Amino acid sequence: MPQNLDAVALRAWSALALEALGQAREEIDAINVYPVADADTGTNLYLTMESATQAVDAVFAGHEPGEPTLTEAVRALAHGALIGARGNSGTILAQLLRGMAQVLADDEGDASHADGERLARALERAARSAYQAVARPVEGTVLTVAGAAAEAASAGRPAADCGTVARAAYDGACAALAATPGQLPVLGRAGVVDAGGQGLVAVLGALVAALSGETVRPWSAHARASAAARSTAAAPTPWSPSSTPPVSLAAGPLGTAAPQERAKPQGRTGPQKHTKAQGHAEAQQHTEPQGHTELEECAEFIECLEPQVPPELREPPEPREHPESREGADAAAEHADGGGPAFEVIYLLEADDTAVARLRTRLDALGDSLVVVGGDGLWNVHVHVDDAGAAVEAGVEAGRPYRIRITHFGAGDAHTTRAPRPPRERAQRGIVAVVRGEGLAGLYAEAGATTVPTRAGEPPASGELVDAVRRAHAREVVLLPNGAELRHTAAAAAEQARSEGVRVALIPTRSPVQGIAALAVHEPDRRFDEDVVAMTSAAGATRYAELAVAERQSWTTAGICQAGDVLGLIDGDVAVIGTEIAATAEAVLDRMLAAGGEMVTLVLGEEVSDEVAERLQKHVRDGHLAVDTVLYRGGPQSALLLIGVE
Repeated sequence: MPQNLDAVALRAWSALALEALGQAREEIDAINVYPVADADTGTNLYLTMESATQAVDAVFAGHEPGEPTLTEAVRALAHGALIGARGNSGTILAQLLRGMAQVLADDEGDASHADGERLARALERAARSAYQAVARPVEGTVLTVAGAAAEAASAGRPAADCGTVARAAYDGACAALAATPGQLPVLGRAGVVDAGGQGLVAVLGALVAALSGETVRPWSAHARASAAARSTAAAPTPWSPSSTPPVSLAAGPLGTAAPQERAKPQGRTGPQKHTKAQGHAEAQQHTEPQGHTELEECAEFIECLEPQVPPELREPPEPREHPESREGADAAAEHADGGGPAFEVIYLLEADDTAVARLRTRLDALGDSLVVVGGDGLWNVHVHVDDAGAAVEAGVEAGRPYRIRITHFGAGDAHTTRAPRPPRERAQRGIVAVVRGEGLAGLYAEAGATTVPTRAGEPPASGELVDAVRRAHAREVVLLPNGAELRHTAAAAAEQARSEGVRVALIPTRSPVQGIAALAVHEPDRRFDEDVVAMTSAAGATRYAELAVAERQSWTTAGICQAGDVLGLIDGDVAVIGTEIAATAEAVLDRMLAAGGEMVTLVLGEEVSDEVAERLQKHVRDGHLAVDTVLYRGGPQSALLLIGVE
């Protein structure tokens, strides 16, 4: 049933938008040809939305057990996007969210929820704010898509239903996105739609889902092909933003640039090699096909082995050519070789409106792609220049710049204004793993991994994973997220790390026991490609299960559970409902071993006694011949019980 936009719906929207951008990230990166073909638009949009989503979650956490108002939630969304904005596309998305917040958080309105008419006005304000934040708007970009969404939303305003207005905005955005190849020649020649616009369509699709429960079709490859075929058709009349400046923004134009873009483990002292001489290959032969559901997609890791890093860090064979247009590649080369600005400069700035107006004028003379967004004393500045130092100095004169990020288009790494330090020799290869529990963290560290600690319900952000990759200080890094919910976050982190010159392979492990299996076959002296293949095979050959306690009565795939019941989840789905740990674990083990297995790994939480551990070992030994069992203690904060069957 359609609902009004309140704080809960806004939180759902931000989470769904993050998921949608995570799913579309690689696709959007691949079609990024304007203004620079640097294949990062999807990643930048994801990172920007991730920061916004975390800010909303923080507001909800601060109001527990109650809920924040819509005003509080939407302001947090806009602020989180502003401080986390990445790249041209992310900066414009931040301004779009800020424009919406200015209407939805209007104190004169109802601060608890927004109706359809108010949502339509918010989308109008968002589009107008984004146009004003860019000095020289170019049609055929995300700005055009935002304007079309606003116009379509206004047409649906009489319905006064948020779900209907959101759907109208989404449909209008899709139509405008399909027309972008006919508006911007570089897109038409490449046969693609605008990358930033496709990201905005994903965000609006998530808004439809949050407000109406309707799942919209993502912008598909078929749709892009159709759009390319229609690229010679007459372009629609560009949307024209109102000349009235948005609330709380400085009078006059906001921008002047072209847009866009530890308990010790028991048993073994570390992950053991497989008991059979054949190692992981034999273990894989005995694994049930269902265990490969997600990890069969690890063909994607081949792409991870071809990151955009300096040639000296690559191994033969030569990387495949990126599926961008010749024109797009030439555009990127032009930026790197002096035909266009060589550096991208981004920083947050604390300054008043008057100083920012002078800053826009100065930066406009230094380069292009200038976007300045924000207000109320905090701004996000993005510009492409040849003289990065001058761009930073201009910020110093205007106020206090910080979080300064300078990227050389030709080098593929990031620089800051700090004085350089003598480089520390990098290790050849490192492992980064997300772990829950001190015991598991110790086990992974003992095997040589750099760990990212986490707790139940508190998954790490992509920035934490990138920091761990930096701490690993290796030329090559294998990333083990150890959780299905971290797939997109880990992918975005891997992309960030690659931009800093690190060769990263992401193995989408969905449980720590799959990570343990991968570590058991890790050989740092092997070629990187071969090591990742072996680790991926071992992880894919490991089915996983977890025991958890139900917090409330609910429906599950195994029936209705009551609060306090012990749930046995196999490969992420509830398979067994029991009343006590040992019996439930035995039922799970029997189901998993029915298809065969050679090794059982048990990671015990603090609540699991030694007597239960011995009972489970005996159960496997008596009922399943030739199956080895190994135990670890997960320690504080670990799951109740993790089971792996190889």
